[in-house]
Amino acid sequence: MENYELIIMNLVVDSGTARSCAMEAIYKAKEGLLAEAETLIAESNEQLSKAHNTQTELIQMELNGQPVPVSLLMMHAQDHLMTSMVVKDLATEFVDLYKKINN
Repeated sequence: MENYELIIMNLVVDSGTARSCAMEAIYKAKEGLLAEAETLIAESNEQLSKAHNTQTELIQMELNGQPVPVSLLMMHAQDHLMTSMVVKDLATEFVDLYKKINN
């Protein structure tokens, strides 16, 4: 596996972990476990930050004359990142709503 493929796989893994944490935050908030939900949102943010840094690394490779082939794996990784960002944003809103409902 070439270097860029490993980098892309890291993007998939970190994005997937971010999405999983965000979804788990919604489930915890629904159960009234708001502190745990907040912790999971923070973990999701950390994972998204790692994924974003990986994406930036790929962009820098391209800008430095090392073209990153557009492959199904690359499209999958980008899709993972974008959907994970949306899920995290929605999870944050859900947690806020459950806080208001529980108060």
